[in-house]
Amino acid sequence: MFGLAAFLMTAELVARAPAPGEVSIVVSGLRNSRGEVRICMTRDPAHFPDCKGDPVALTRSIPAAAPAVTLAAVPPGEYAIAIFHDENNNRRLDTVFGIPREGFGFSRNPPLGFGAPRFSKVVIRIAPGLSRMNVRMQYLL
Repeated sequence: MFGLAAFLMTAELVARAPAPGEVSIVVSGLRNSRGEVRICMTRDPAHFPDCKGDPVALTRSIPAAAPAVTLAAVPPGEYAIAIFHDENNNRRLDTVFGIPREGFGFSRNPPLGFGAPRFSKVVIRIAPGLSRMNVRMQYLL
């Protein structure tokens, strides 16, 4: 009897869980098609903008020649997206005196300041269904 009750409770919880969403991201403004576009999508402001150490961050690398991706089965919630154009495929954002040499962009395409924008300035809400966004790359050098 206990097994049946546990099964029914689990089934009820699964039925109440919000449906996952999909996030379609198109990256625009790349200055060339070399290398990869690195995408970081996190719910945790402490791991923004690089997702390092975030065990539940969604990360992808896509060819710069085809800068679009759809992330499936994304749990609903608030996220921030950071993207950089890894032109030389060394898996890091290259800088000169702290100034990025490679392109970067964020969800909601905020205006530039000094350093990465705050999480609260780029946060987006993902709901069940398809969310579409365009992230515009910015280059400083």
